[in-house]
Amino acid sequence: MAENGAVPELPEVESVRRQLAPRLEGRRILSVTATPQLRFHHVEAAAHHTVASLRRRGKYLLGELDGGLELVMHLGMTGSFRFRGDPGWTPDTYVRATFELDDDVMEFRDVRRFGSLAVVPAGDYRGLATLASLGPEPLSDEFDPSVFHRDLQRSSMAVKPWLLTQRPVAGIGNIYADEALWRARINPHARSVGPARARALWQAIREVLFEAIEREGTTFRDYRMVNGESGRNAPFLVAYGQAGRPCPRCGTPLRKVTLGGRGTTYCPTCQRR
Repeated sequence: MAENGAVPELPEVESVRRQLAPRLEGRRILSVTATPQLRFHHVEAAAHHTVASLRRRGKYLLGELDGGLELVMHLGMTGSFRFRGDPGWTPDTYVRATFELDDDVMEFRDVRRFGSLAVVPAGDYRGLATLASLGPEPLSDEFDPSVFHRDLQRSSMAVKPWLLTQRPVAGIGNIYADEALWRARINPHARSVGPARARALWQAIREVLFEAIEREGTTFRDYRMVNGESGRNAPFLVAYGQAGRPCPRCGTPLRKVTLGGRGTTYCPTCQRR
C-alpha cells in the first residue's frame, strides 16, 4: 500500500469521534439511505433511533442507539463524515450513506468503498471478526505491560505483523507500528523480544498514539476530520514513509522492506535483530 493510501488508525478515528460526538449524541435518526455495498449491513435499521453515545474501539466508531442496537462505523481507507448544514457543503457523487437527523443531515463519503457501516444488537460482533477479537485499548489500564510481553513471547510471528493483527493491542496500523518500533529500537522482523524491550515497546506505543491524538492524526491524502481539516502529525513521523532519509538517531539511511505484505520502514543500525 502506498504511503498516501494509509488507513486511518486509532489517532485519526479518535479525532473524528471527538468532533462527531457532540453532533450525534442525543440526536434522533429520522431516516437512512445507503447505496448497496458489500461492507454495509442493515444500515437502514438505525432509522427511528436516538444516538445515546458515541465511543471508539480500536479503529471502529460505535454509536449506542436506544432500543438495544449499535451503529458500527469503520472509515476504511477514504471514509469521512460531513454535515449538509456546514459552510461549503456541495453535492458529492462519493456519498454512500445519508442519515437524516432531527437537526441536520449527516453523510458518509467514501471514494474507494472500503468503509463499513452496520447496525447490530449492542455488543454482538459475531459478523465483525476483527472487532470481536480486538485486544486492549492501548491508552487504557487494560493494556498491561506484563501481559503484552507474555503474549509477544507466545507468538511465532515477527513483531510488526503481530502488532497489526489487532489482537495484542487495538488500533495499531502500519503508521504507528513503524513509529513505535523505531522509538523502542526493535527490529520489525524480530521474533524474540525480552522483557525490557517489550516494556520499551509498550511505552512507545502509548507515547506515539498519545502524541498523534494531540495533533489530531496523520494526513497524507485522504484522511479528514468532520470539519474537513487534516491532521497535523505527518511532519513529526520519523520512520513511516521516511525510507532513504537519515535516521534521526544515528544518520543511517532508513530502509523500506515488505513484511507480512505491508511496507515497513526501519533503521538497520538502531533497530538490529
